[in-house]
Order: sequence, then structure tokens, then C-alpha cells
Amino acid sequence: MGTRRIPLPGVGTQYDLTTESGGHLSVVVHHDGRRFLGVYRSDDPDACETVALDPEEATVLAHLIDPARLEGIDTDGLDLVTEHIPVGSRSPYAGRLLGDTRARTRTGASIVAVLRRTSVHPSPGPDFRFALGDTLVAVGTRDGVDALAAIIGGG
Repeated sequence: MGTRRIPLPGVGTQYDLTTESGGHLSVVVHHDGRRFLGVYRSDDPDACETVALDPEEATVLAHLIDPARLEGIDTDGLDLVTEHIPVGSRSPYAGRLLGDTRARTRTGASIVAVLRRTSVHPSPGPDFRFALGDTLVAVGTRDGVDALAAIIGGG
């Protein structure tokens, strides 16, 4: 499986997912909250069917895919997003401390948990050391989380 996050200046962010079986999906998240799900044809990678999703529909779809992930958090009317940010091979923070990122000071976004292959580290402190392959769970405004993803990704 491969994932890719692509900033779309003035629009939002595109997230691409290639499955182990070779399927290709994209989600485009606009700054105004609109989302588009794109499904690419395997026989023609340039052909894509898109489905527009309003925020409620996106939430329902996410709940269908993983019901446990969204239980108990209601951000309706708030300018908050939650996003998973991978610590990949290009990240300047693999092997470094969370405090080195100065994430909250620089972006206003908070790293509320770190997912590791075999464990979860909730509320990591500034002395928590990131490892290659970690996934950060970040909460903040869309701009703050996008800025944090760029910092962690080395962009």
C-alpha cells in the first residue's frame, strides 16, 4: 500500500492511496470543507470517476469504513481537523524528539498521539522520540495541520 499527500495551493490537499492489489483512490479536501472521492480505473490510470461529498457524507463514509475512529468527537461548527501524518523516509524528524519540531509554537496544531507498528503513545511529551514509520495524530485548524504535515514531511 502506498499513500501520498499533495498540497493543492489555493484549493486544499489531495490524498492518494494505492492499494496492495493496485487500486488507486484519491480524496481531495478543499479548504472550505468540500471533499471529492476519486476512483481510478485500473485499465486506464487517467480515467477517474469522482463523487462529491459534503462534510456529513464524508463523516458517514469514514464511519462506515472505521466506526470506532469517529466515536465521541463532534467538531460540527468548529474549525478543527484531525489528521494522520506519517513520519516517512524524507522526514527530518525521524529519530528526533517531538520537542525539536516546536510543532504547536510554529503551527498551532497539536500532536495528540503517535501510532507505532505495535503500540500507541497517547499525549506524547516533548521528550518523545519519533521513529521512521510512526504516524502522528494531529489536531488543529486546516492550515495548522497542513503546516505541521509539511514540517514533518520535510516540505
